Amino acid sequence: MTQYVYFFGNGQADGHGGMKNLLGGKGANLAEMTRLGLPVPAGFTISTEACVAYFKGGGHPDGLQEQVSEALTKLEEAMGREFGHETTPLLVSVRSGARVSMPGMMDTVLNLGLNSDNVGGLSVASNDERFAWDSYRRFIQMYSNVVLGVDHGHFEHALDALKKSRGVDVDTALIAADLRGLVDTYKGIVVDATGSAFAADPRAQMWGAINAVFDSWNNERAVTYRKMEGISGDWGTAVTVQAMVFGNMGDNCATGVAFTRDPSTGERRFFGEYLCNAQGEDVVAGIRTPLSINGDASDTLENVMPEVYGQLDVLRHRLEDHYKDMQDIEFTVEKGRLWMLQTRTGKRTAAAAQRIAVEMVGEGFIDRRTAVLRVAPEQIRALLHPRLDPEAPKNIVAKGLGASPGAASGQLVFDAATAVEWVENGKSVILMRPETSPEDIAGMAAAEGIVTARGGATSHAAVVARGMGKTCVAGCAALMIDEMNRTVKIGDVVLKEGDVVTIEGAEGWVIQGAVATIDPELGDDFQTMMEWADQYRRLKVRTNADTPGDSEVARGFGAEGIGLCRTEHMFFEGERITAVREMILSETVAQRRIALAKLLPMQKGDFEGIFRAMKGLPVTIRLLDPPLHEFLPGHGDDVSSLAATMGVTVHELNGRIEMLRELNPMLGHRGCRLAITYPEIYEMQVEAIVGAACTLVRDEGFSLVPEIMIPLVSVAKELSILEALVRETADKVIADHGVHLDYLVGTMIEFPRACLTANEVAPHADFFSFGTNDLTQTTFGLSRDDSGKFLPEYIDRGILPNDPFGSMDKGVAELVKIACDRGRSVKPDLKLGICGEHGGDPASVTICHQIGLDYVSCSPYRVPVARMAAAHAALAEE
Repeated sequence: MTQYVYFFGNGQADGHGGMKNLLGGKGANLAEMTRLGLPVPAGFTISTEACVAYFKGGGHPDGLQEQVSEALTKLEEAMGREFGHETTPLLVSVRSGARVSMPGMMDTVLNLGLNSDNVGGLSVASNDERFAWDSYRRFIQMYSNVVLGVDHGHFEHALDALKKSRGVDVDTALIAADLRGLVDTYKGIVVDATGSAFAADPRAQMWGAINAVFDSWNNERAVTYRKMEGISGDWGTAVTVQAMVFGNMGDNCATGVAFTRDPSTGERRFFGEYLCNAQGEDVVAGIRTPLSINGDASDTLENVMPEVYGQLDVLRHRLEDHYKDMQDIEFTVEKGRLWMLQTRTGKRTAAAAQRIAVEMVGEGFIDRRTAVLRVAPEQIRALLHPRLDPEAPKNIVAKGLGASPGAASGQLVFDAATAVEWVENGKSVILMRPETSPEDIAGMAAAEGIVTARGGATSHAAVVARGMGKTCVAGCAALMIDEMNRTVKIGDVVLKEGDVVTIEGAEGWVIQGAVATIDPELGDDFQTMMEWADQYRRLKVRTNADTPGDSEVARGFGAEGIGLCRTEHMFFEGERITAVREMILSETVAQRRIALAKLLPMQKGDFEGIFRAMKGLPVTIRLLDPPLHEFLPGHGDDVSSLAATMGVTVHELNGRIEMLRELNPMLGHRGCRLAITYPEIYEMQVEAIVGAACTLVRDEGFSLVPEIMIPLVSVAKELSILEALVRETADKVIADHGVHLDYLVGTMIEFPRACLTANEVAPHADFFSFGTNDLTQTTFGLSRDDSGKFLPEYIDRGILPNDPFGSMDKGVAELVKIACDRGRSVKPDLKLGICGEHGGDPASVTICHQIGLDYVSCSPYRVPVARMAAAHAALAEE
């Protein structure tokens, strides 16, 4: 029979830390801590295999109930209490645990096993009647919400009404009699909502909770989080049933969350928060603002419970030494005794990730290979976000805890649904909440940043924001949020929904209005990490750049050349657009050449600037690609001015413009088709490119090999004709300058036909560069401009796994592979690259590595992301 249940307790465990796929991260780490001799309450874990079988079979797999019963007996023996017993009741928690951390996305039930018969026994055993009834009312609320689906707001309203009637502000001011009455009220709420009495049988309670945790694997927030993080929906969750220990039994009790290093900065210091006389959910949920575990204040755990803090400090070193990574720890102190409830790899900001990885190499914990794998390519992108200009004026209206660094501006919204809606309508938003809960995950993902009035640096908002690379300010107590009226009052300032605010997540500032930003400063850790990544990657990384300024930025980020320089972008600058329009609207070759002659020195100057900026690195220049009508005027004044310049009537000019207009320009008269019709356009551009290179070689001693790219080829004969044109023009320019210059002629592959006939195309090309933006459009028959109306539904319904314009589709990847194989079958030294936006997407970079491309090219600010992704792809093969 398949083993579905794994026990841990009394220093022994059926599982271990290497079984995360089977036991989930929580179950595997509890087993590992138990084996290490740490003080872990006994329990057992139901495997992810049981969850998968539960969904496939529509119920519990054979043998599960018997194995749970056996494990429960072991748990009773280990803890010296009996589940459901009237005088010495064993209470348990039922928690989820996927193989990778999904903080707060699935469900948990605490204090399970209580009923009207044994709450008195808990009161006697704990010598605290108030604690017993408070535990019972908490259990009813949590179980009813998680298992029975009763809105927790009903219970909160009843609690608030009771506090108001007693004239108190906090739960702890309620006495045992108050809480006993509240339990009766809660049970009435359950009857009203479900039509049935609250479950009294502890075993029925347990199975209800186990099923609810299984089911929570597919709740909306968990599914949303999995999509964001690329987590498979087939894995399922484990369920851990563990003996309860209590941090809310008095002033010598506490609960907390700690990190072995600072998760925001990566500094090697013990960092964490705690609450006296509280349950763990109080810290994580952020409903109370916690205290620091250490520091200068008098109310730290270090000062209040020095012996416990000392034990915890020793254990955090043991855990980090054992796991060789920064750990996120949950702990409880029950009547002065420390219990460890969880350890897991801690989520951290991008800056912290690189600092921790670099320092752990220096400390001898890990090697460089491991360090590179510890920093995800997506985290590199977060490092490149701008920061607030220190010289810019700032109207700081509130200050909270800096929970996740960075700067973000946007319009204020007060709920997750509004955040999602506004972002879908093109707005940038800052989500402000009293505290966030897992239900807010979609709004948190959509927002530029998050602010909470309550909670600390280890609350749900902070942990999830750091994992997402979002700026977050938590525990901003000055915020008086009125969710009904959609306003927030901060002292004398009142902000309404839609007002623009800026937040700064290191200092914890909330600022009225937008604030200017400046480019980030990348320190030594960044440079070190990127140098290590470069040691492992095989793929070269180029940039898509059209100006000397962009080229210099990309070089600063480590670009090894330009993979795509779009010459059409240069045509719109300054006065040259007039010359372009004259060229387009000319009716004879002679007239076109006159207009092109005006453009030649401008284009030559452009290319000289780009070649200088790249300092001899390869530069691939795409000849004119868009249809001509895109350069023509669309407004009356522009038409009149151009008509006067050309010496024709407005009527004549309008007729010419109308003749050039296309119904489907993406598939129309553009790219190489344009050059077949008007070869003098490409002649001018080649003369400018090669002339610029020759000038730098002759006058400034440059060594460079320009790469001239002909776009939109679908038939080999097109490239054959235009290759001859390019080489004839280039060779003449080189001869006129009296220098030696090598150059390459290649093509941009954008059509499936070119991929399938690549063996015919390759003899006329020195290189292929795949324009996967258009290749995706032509493969799917999709328009990037119009598909946004329905693609989200395709993704939501699982018709497509993701946006094919964001991450390379497997069908497009197969076409690229076919083209590479067929091209190199006739020209083994054919250079192969990609210049579509997929070049900066980590998943697509991995595909490019696997196919065997020579390089990827992407926008300047994605170059470091691509470098890291290329390193990860290479290391994954080892």
